[in-house]
Amino acid sequence: MNVEVFGDSVKLDAGRIDAPDDEVRAQVAEYVAGDRREFDLPVALRDGFIGTVMTEMQAIPHGETRTYGELADALDTAPVAVGSACARNPVPLVVPCHRVVAADGLGGYTAGDGTALKERLLAHEGAVSPRPRA
Repeated sequence: MNVEVFGDSVKLDAGRIDAPDDEVRAQVAEYVAGDRREFDLPVALRDGFIGTVMTEMQAIPHGETRTYGELADALDTAPVAVGSACARNPVPLVVPCHRVVAADGLGGYTAGDGTALKERLLAHEGAVSPRPRA
C-alpha cells in the first residue's frame, strides 16, 4: 500500500498492519495534518534483529530522535547494523525510522524521496536533527 505524506508516496507493507487500508490512510492523514502524534495500528514486527530494532524505534517519542549509535549501544551491536535494519523497516512512518539519525547529521532514509522526506518529517514533529560536525 502507498500512502501520501507531504506530497510524497511512502510504501507500507499492508500485510504487516492489522487494520483496514482506509484506517491506515486516515491515521496517516491525521499525522500529516498535525492531529496525530503516534500511530495506533497493530504492527506485526519482523522476526530477528530487524524486529528488535523496530521495537526500539517504536519507543522513540514524537519530536525526539535517537542516533544509530544510541540504538546500537542499547542493543549491544554496531551502528551500521542498526542502519541496515532501519533500511529494512517494512512500515516506515508507522514504525518511525525517520527518528533515527546519524551522530553527525541526518543519516539515510529509504522511504519516499529519501532524506528530503526524513527532514520534512522531523521538522513536522519539531525534532532537531544533529548538524554535521565542522
